[in-house]
Amino acid sequence: MDDTPAPFTEEDYAARMSRAARDAAETRLSGLLITPGPDLTWLCGYRPTPMTERLTLLVLTPGSEPRLLVPSLERPDAEVAPGADAVRISDWRDGQDPYAAATGLLLPNGRYGVTDTTWALHLLGLQEALPLTTYRPLTVVLPLLRAVKDDHEVARLASAAAAADAVYEEILSVRFTGRRESDVAADLAHLLRERGHRQVVSVVASGRNSADPHHRTGERTLKKGDMVILDFGGWKDGYASHLTRTVHVGEPTEEERVVHDLVRAAQQAAFEAVVPGATCREIDGRARRLIEDAGYGEYAAERTGHGIGVTAHEPPYLTAGEQTFLVPGMCLSMGPGVCLPGRFGVRIADVVTCTADGGRRLNATDRGMAIVA
Repeated sequence: MDDTPAPFTEEDYAARMSRAARDAAETRLSGLLITPGPDLTWLCGYRPTPMTERLTLLVLTPGSEPRLLVPSLERPDAEVAPGADAVRISDWRDGQDPYAAATGLLLPNGRYGVTDTTWALHLLGLQEALPLTTYRPLTVVLPLLRAVKDDHEVARLASAAAAADAVYEEILSVRFTGRRESDVAADLAHLLRERGHRQVVSVVASGRNSADPHHRTGERTLKKGDMVILDFGGWKDGYASHLTRTVHVGEPTEEERVVHDLVRAAQQAAFEAVVPGATCREIDGRARRLIEDAGYGEYAAERTGHGIGVTAHEPPYLTAGEQTFLVPGMCLSMGPGVCLPGRFGVRIADVVTCTADGGRRLNATDRGMAIVA
Protein backbone atom coordinates (compact mmCIF):
# COMPACT_ATOMS: atom_id res chain seq x y z
CA MET A 1 0.00 0.00 0.00
CA ASP A 2 1.37 3.41 -0.99
CA ASP A 3 1.15 5.79 1.98
CA THR A 4 2.92 8.68 0.22
CA PRO A 5 1.14 11.85 1.36
CA ALA A 6 -0.27 14.41 -1.03
CA PRO A 7 2.28 17.18 -1.62
CA PHE A 8 1.81 20.55 0.01
CA THR A 9 0.35 23.07 -2.45
CA GLU A 10 1.21 26.62 -3.40
CA GLU A 11 -1.81 27.65 -1.33
CA ASP A 12 -0.42 25.84 1.73
CA TYR A 13 2.88 27.69 1.49
CA ALA A 14 1.19 31.03 0.75
CA ALA A 15 -0.99 30.61 3.85
CA ARG A 16 2.04 29.83 6.03
CA MET A 17 3.95 32.87 4.79
CA SER A 18 0.92 35.12 5.20
CA ARG A 19 0.37 33.90 8.74
CA ALA A 20 4.05 34.37 9.59
CA ALA A 21 4.04 37.96 8.28
CA ARG A 22 0.86 38.66 10.25
CA ASP A 23 2.40 37.21 13.41
CA ALA A 24 5.45 39.41 12.84
CA ALA A 25 3.27 42.52 12.68
CA GLU A 26 1.48 41.56 15.89
CA THR A 27 4.89 41.29 17.57
CA ARG A 28 5.79 44.77 16.28
CA LEU A 29 8.39 43.48 13.89
CA SER A 30 8.99 45.01 10.47
CA GLY A 31 9.23 41.50 9.07
CA LEU A 32 10.96 38.15 9.14
CA LEU A 33 14.25 37.14 7.51
CA ILE A 34 14.44 33.43 6.78
CA THR A 35 17.68 31.74 5.73
CA PRO A 36 18.24 28.07 4.74
CA GLY A 37 17.04 25.63 7.36
CA PRO A 38 13.77 24.11 8.58
CA ASP A 39 11.90 27.44 8.65
CA LEU A 40 12.68 28.16 5.00
CA THR A 41 11.61 24.68 3.91
CA TRP A 42 8.41 24.86 5.96
CA LEU A 43 7.46 28.34 4.76
CA CYS A 44 8.10 28.09 1.01
CA GLY A 45 9.29 24.56 0.28
CA TYR A 46 12.79 25.58 -0.78
CA ARG A 47 15.73 23.56 0.51
CA PRO A 48 19.09 24.51 -1.08
CA THR A 49 21.10 21.36 -1.75
CA PRO A 50 23.85 21.26 -0.77
CA MET A 51 23.61 23.88 1.96
CA THR A 52 25.20 26.99 0.48
CA GLU A 53 27.47 29.63 1.99
CA ARG A 54 26.01 32.18 -0.42
CA LEU A 55 23.33 34.48 0.96
CA THR A 56 19.83 33.06 0.49
CA LEU A 57 17.08 35.12 2.11
CA LEU A 58 13.29 34.91 2.28
CA VAL A 59 11.84 38.27 3.35
CA LEU A 60 8.32 38.33 4.79
CA THR A 61 6.81 41.72 5.55
CA PRO A 62 3.20 42.56 6.45
CA GLY A 63 1.17 43.67 3.45
CA SER A 64 3.88 42.82 0.90
CA GLU A 65 4.50 39.93 -1.44
CA PRO A 66 7.04 37.42 -0.10
CA ARG A 67 10.48 37.95 -1.66
CA LEU A 68 13.18 35.31 -2.05
CA LEU A 69 16.75 36.43 -2.78
CA VAL A 70 19.01 33.65 -4.08
CA PRO A 71 22.42 33.29 -5.75
CA SER A 72 21.94 33.40 -9.52
CA LEU A 73 23.40 29.94 -10.11
CA GLU A 74 20.84 28.47 -7.68
CA ARG A 75 17.84 30.31 -9.10
CA PRO A 76 16.76 27.38 -11.31
CA ASP A 77 16.42 25.17 -8.21
CA ALA A 78 14.53 27.86 -6.31
CA GLU A 79 12.11 28.32 -9.22
CA VAL A 80 10.99 24.69 -9.06
CA ALA A 81 10.53 24.58 -5.28
CA PRO A 82 6.97 23.58 -4.28
CA GLY A 83 6.11 27.06 -3.02
CA ALA A 84 8.00 29.05 -5.66
CA ASP A 85 4.87 30.44 -7.28
CA ALA A 86 3.91 32.05 -3.98
CA VAL A 87 7.08 34.20 -3.82
CA ARG A 88 8.82 36.74 -6.04
CA ILE A 89 12.36 35.55 -6.73
CA SER A 90 15.36 37.81 -7.36
CA ASP A 91 19.03 36.94 -7.54
CA TRP A 92 22.56 38.21 -7.14
CA ARG A 93 25.73 37.12 -8.97
CA ASP A 94 29.14 36.14 -7.68
CA GLY A 95 31.28 39.29 -7.58
CA GLN A 96 28.31 41.42 -6.50
CA ASP A 97 27.67 42.45 -2.90
CA PRO A 98 24.79 40.22 -1.75
CA TYR A 99 24.00 42.52 1.17
CA ALA A 100 23.61 45.46 -1.16
CA ALA A 101 21.14 43.32 -3.10
CA ALA A 102 19.24 42.65 0.12
CA THR A 103 18.97 46.30 1.15
CA GLY A 104 16.23 46.97 -1.37
CA LEU A 105 14.07 44.37 0.36
CA LEU A 106 14.46 45.78 3.87
CA LEU A 107 13.55 48.97 5.70
CA PRO A 108 16.68 50.98 6.58
CA ASN A 109 15.61 51.16 10.24
CA GLY A 110 13.57 47.96 10.40
CA ARG A 111 13.28 45.56 13.32
CA TYR A 112 13.41 41.98 12.05
CA GLY A 113 13.00 38.49 13.40
CA VAL A 114 15.76 36.23 12.10
CA THR A 115 15.85 32.44 11.90
CA ASP A 116 18.13 30.76 14.39
CA THR A 117 20.06 29.08 11.57
CA THR A 118 21.22 32.41 10.11
CA TRP A 119 25.00 32.51 9.81
CA ALA A 120 26.77 35.23 11.77
CA LEU A 121 28.55 36.14 8.51
CA HIS A 122 25.24 37.09 6.88
CA LEU A 123 23.75 38.84 9.91
CA LEU A 124 26.88 40.97 10.29
CA GLY A 125 26.81 41.72 6.56
CA LEU A 126 23.21 42.94 6.78
CA GLN A 127 24.01 45.06 9.83
CA GLU A 128 26.93 46.68 8.05
CA ALA A 129 24.83 47.43 4.98
CA LEU A 130 21.91 48.78 7.06
CA PRO A 131 23.39 49.91 10.40
CA LEU A 132 20.06 51.15 11.78
CA THR A 133 18.35 47.78 11.47
CA THR A 134 17.95 45.53 14.50
CA TYR A 135 17.45 41.77 14.71
CA ARG A 136 15.94 39.28 17.15
CA PRO A 137 16.04 35.46 17.01
CA LEU A 138 12.77 33.81 16.03
CA THR A 139 12.81 31.47 19.03
CA VAL A 140 12.58 34.61 21.19
CA VAL A 141 10.05 36.70 19.26
CA LEU A 142 8.01 33.98 17.52
CA PRO A 143 8.83 30.68 19.24
CA LEU A 144 5.55 29.07 18.15
CA LEU A 145 5.90 29.89 14.44
CA ARG A 146 5.62 26.21 13.43
CA ALA A 147 3.99 24.88 16.59
CA VAL A 148 0.38 24.57 15.37
CA LYS A 149 0.12 21.93 12.66
CA ASP A 150 -2.64 21.66 10.08
CA ASP A 151 -4.39 18.37 9.29
CA HIS A 152 -1.92 17.50 6.52
CA GLU A 153 1.04 17.97 8.84
CA VAL A 154 -0.56 15.88 11.59
CA ALA A 155 -1.20 13.15 9.02
CA ARG A 156 2.50 13.07 8.14
CA LEU A 157 3.46 12.90 11.80
CA ALA A 158 0.96 10.07 12.28
CA SER A 159 2.42 8.17 9.33
CA ALA A 160 5.93 8.55 10.72
CA ALA A 161 4.70 7.42 14.14
CA ALA A 162 3.02 4.34 12.68
CA ALA A 163 6.27 3.41 10.96
CA ALA A 164 8.16 3.74 14.25
CA ASP A 165 5.55 1.56 15.96
CA ALA A 166 6.07 -1.15 13.37
CA VAL A 167 9.83 -0.97 13.90
CA TYR A 168 9.42 -1.43 17.65
CA GLU A 169 7.16 -4.44 17.25
CA GLU A 170 9.72 -6.06 14.98
CA ILE A 171 12.77 -5.26 17.12
CA LEU A 172 11.26 -7.19 20.03
CA SER A 173 11.89 -10.43 18.15
CA VAL A 174 15.58 -9.63 17.63
CA ARG A 175 18.22 -11.25 19.83
CA PHE A 176 19.64 -8.84 22.43
CA THR A 177 21.83 -11.05 24.64
CA GLY A 178 25.47 -11.20 23.53
CA ARG A 179 25.11 -8.39 20.98
CA ARG A 180 26.44 -4.86 21.25
CA GLU A 181 24.35 -1.73 21.67
CA SER A 182 25.58 -0.67 18.23
CA ASP A 183 24.27 -3.91 16.69
CA VAL A 184 20.73 -3.34 17.97
CA ALA A 185 20.90 0.34 16.98
CA ALA A 186 21.87 -0.72 13.45
CA ASP A 187 18.85 -3.03 13.35
CA LEU A 188 16.60 -0.14 14.36
CA ALA A 189 18.11 2.14 11.72
CA HIS A 190 17.69 -0.48 9.01
CA LEU A 191 14.06 -1.10 9.92
CA LEU A 192 13.28 2.61 10.00
CA ARG A 193 14.67 3.05 6.51
CA GLU A 194 12.69 0.06 5.29
CA ARG A 195 9.57 1.85 6.50
CA GLY A 196 10.19 5.08 4.65
CA HIS A 197 12.44 7.11 6.93
CA ARG A 198 15.06 9.04 4.95
CA GLN A 199 17.05 10.10 8.01
CA VAL A 200 17.24 8.03 11.17
CA VAL A 201 18.37 8.32 14.78
CA SER A 202 18.69 5.20 16.93
CA VAL A 203 20.04 5.18 20.46
CA VAL A 204 20.40 2.01 22.52
CA ALA A 205 21.38 2.40 26.18
CA SER A 206 21.81 -0.77 28.23
CA GLY A 207 22.53 -1.61 31.86
CA ARG A 208 24.17 1.33 33.65
CA ASN A 209 24.17 3.24 30.39
CA SER A 210 20.38 3.44 30.56
CA ALA A 211 20.78 5.81 33.55
CA ASP A 212 22.66 8.33 31.38
CA PRO A 213 20.09 10.65 29.70
CA HIS A 214 22.72 11.73 27.15
CA HIS A 215 24.15 8.30 26.37
CA ARG A 216 25.36 7.68 22.85
CA THR A 217 25.14 4.16 21.53
CA GLY A 218 28.35 2.33 22.29
CA GLU A 219 29.99 -1.07 22.08
CA ARG A 220 28.80 -2.47 25.41
CA THR A 221 27.61 -6.08 25.13
CA LEU A 222 24.06 -6.66 26.32
CA LYS A 223 23.51 -9.38 28.89
CA LYS A 224 20.76 -10.96 30.93
CA GLY A 225 19.49 -8.62 33.64
CA ASP A 226 19.97 -5.43 31.58
CA MET A 227 17.42 -2.67 31.39
CA VAL A 228 17.59 -1.34 27.81
CA ILE A 229 16.26 1.99 26.57
CA LEU A 230 15.41 2.09 22.86
CA ASP A 231 15.18 5.74 21.77
CA PHE A 232 14.69 6.08 18.03
CA GLY A 233 13.02 7.81 15.12
CA GLY A 234 13.91 10.09 12.26
CA TRP A 235 12.21 11.83 9.35
CA LYS A 236 9.59 10.43 7.00
CA ASP A 237 8.08 12.66 4.31
CA GLY A 238 9.72 15.64 5.99
CA TYR A 239 8.24 15.09 9.46
CA ALA A 240 9.83 13.57 12.54
CA SER A 241 9.06 10.44 14.48
CA HIS A 242 10.19 9.74 18.03
CA LEU A 243 9.49 6.62 20.04
CA THR A 244 11.10 5.56 23.30
CA ARG A 245 10.48 2.25 25.03
CA THR A 246 12.32 0.51 27.85
CA VAL A 247 12.71 -3.24 27.59
CA HIS A 248 14.43 -5.82 29.80
CA VAL A 249 16.73 -8.70 28.92
CA GLY A 250 15.23 -11.56 30.90
CA GLU A 251 13.12 -11.10 34.01
CA PRO A 252 13.43 -7.74 35.82
CA THR A 253 13.81 -7.18 39.54
CA GLU A 254 10.90 -5.91 41.62
CA GLU A 255 12.38 -2.40 41.80
CA GLU A 256 12.88 -2.32 38.04
CA ARG A 257 9.21 -3.19 37.59
CA VAL A 258 8.16 -0.55 40.12
CA VAL A 259 10.17 2.20 38.42
CA HIS A 260 8.93 1.19 34.97
CA ASP A 261 5.32 1.22 36.16
CA LEU A 262 5.91 4.62 37.74
CA VAL A 263 7.27 6.15 34.53
CA ARG A 264 4.42 4.62 32.56
CA ALA A 265 1.91 6.13 34.99
CA ALA A 266 3.65 9.51 34.81
CA GLN A 267 3.50 9.46 31.02
CA GLN A 268 -0.20 8.57 31.15
CA ALA A 269 -0.87 11.40 33.61
CA ALA A 270 0.88 13.87 31.32
CA PHE A 271 -1.09 12.58 28.32
CA GLU A 272 -4.40 12.97 30.14
CA ALA A 273 -3.49 16.59 30.91
CA VAL A 274 -3.26 17.46 27.19
CA VAL A 275 -6.31 19.64 26.61
CA PRO A 276 -6.69 23.04 24.93
CA GLY A 277 -5.85 25.77 27.43
CA ALA A 278 -3.56 23.63 29.58
CA THR A 279 -0.08 25.04 30.08
CA CYS A 280 3.09 23.13 29.33
CA ARG A 281 4.04 23.71 32.95
CA GLU A 282 0.89 21.95 34.15
CA ILE A 283 1.54 18.92 31.95
CA ASP A 284 5.11 18.64 33.16
CA GLY A 285 3.86 18.99 36.73
CA ARG A 286 1.39 16.12 36.38
CA ALA A 287 4.18 13.71 35.50
CA ARG A 288 6.70 15.17 37.92
CA ARG A 289 4.41 15.03 40.96
CA LEU A 290 3.81 11.32 40.50
CA ILE A 291 7.53 10.66 40.35
CA GLU A 292 8.23 12.90 43.34
CA ASP A 293 5.46 11.35 45.44
CA ALA A 294 7.00 7.92 44.81
CA GLY A 295 10.34 9.14 46.17
CA TYR A 296 12.22 9.42 42.88
CA GLY A 297 11.91 13.17 42.30
CA GLU A 298 15.64 13.88 42.30
CA TYR A 299 16.10 11.27 39.55
CA ALA A 300 13.36 12.55 37.23
CA ALA A 301 14.16 13.74 33.71
CA GLU A 302 14.64 17.51 33.42
CA ARG A 303 11.62 17.89 31.16
CA THR A 304 8.61 15.81 30.23
CA GLY A 305 8.74 16.56 26.51
CA HIS A 306 8.93 19.03 23.66
CA GLY A 307 7.31 20.02 20.41
CA ILE A 308 7.93 17.96 17.28
CA GLY A 309 7.34 18.59 13.59
CA VAL A 310 9.79 19.23 10.76
CA THR A 311 12.44 19.17 13.48
CA ALA A 312 12.70 16.59 16.24
CA HIS A 313 12.96 19.22 18.98
CA GLU A 314 11.06 22.49 18.78
CA PRO A 315 8.90 24.75 20.97
CA PRO A 316 6.89 24.43 23.09
CA TYR A 317 8.77 22.57 25.83
CA LEU A 318 7.14 20.63 28.65
CA THR A 319 9.13 22.07 31.53
CA ALA A 320 8.40 23.60 34.92
CA GLY A 321 8.93 27.13 33.62
CA GLU A 322 7.02 26.96 30.30
CA GLN A 323 3.74 28.91 30.44
CA THR A 324 2.67 28.31 26.82
CA PHE A 325 -1.00 27.33 26.49
CA LEU A 326 -1.84 24.32 24.34
CA VAL A 327 -4.08 24.81 21.33
CA PRO A 328 -5.42 22.21 18.88
CA GLY A 329 -2.79 21.24 16.33
CA MET A 330 0.19 21.37 18.65
CA CYS A 331 2.20 18.14 18.53
CA LEU A 332 4.43 16.96 21.36
CA SER A 333 6.99 14.27 21.98
CA MET A 334 6.01 13.28 25.50
CA GLY A 335 8.52 11.19 27.45
CA PRO A 336 9.17 11.44 31.20
CA GLY A 337 11.91 9.32 32.69
CA VAL A 338 13.72 8.24 35.83
CA CYS A 339 17.49 7.72 35.87
CA LEU A 340 19.20 6.03 38.83
CA PRO A 341 22.93 6.80 38.37
CA GLY A 342 25.15 3.75 38.13
CA ARG A 343 22.16 1.42 38.10
CA PHE A 344 19.45 1.79 35.45
CA GLY A 345 17.01 4.18 33.84
CA VAL A 346 13.52 4.09 32.33
CA ARG A 347 12.01 6.35 29.68
CA ILE A 348 8.78 6.06 27.71
CA ALA A 349 7.95 8.54 24.94
CA ASP A 350 5.17 8.91 22.38
CA VAL A 351 4.13 11.62 19.95
CA VAL A 352 0.84 13.22 21.01
CA THR A 353 -1.28 15.86 19.32
CA CYS A 354 -3.66 18.25 21.02
CA THR A 355 -7.18 18.21 19.57
CA ALA A 356 -10.32 20.14 20.48
CA ASP A 357 -11.34 17.17 22.64
CA GLY A 358 -7.99 16.50 24.32
CA GLY A 359 -4.87 14.52 23.51
CA ARG A 360 -4.53 11.92 20.76
CA ARG A 361 -1.61 9.53 20.72
CA LEU A 362 0.01 9.09 17.33
CA ASN A 363 2.00 6.12 18.64
CA ALA A 364 -0.15 3.11 19.45
CA THR A 365 2.34 0.43 20.42
CA ASP A 366 2.27 -1.01 23.95
CA ARG A 367 4.02 0.96 26.73
CA GLY A 368 4.42 -1.97 29.11
CA MET A 369 7.81 -3.46 29.86
CA ALA A 370 8.65 -5.98 27.13
CA ILE A 371 10.92 -8.92 27.98
CA VAL A 372 13.50 -9.62 25.29
CA ALA A 373 15.90 -12.53 24.84
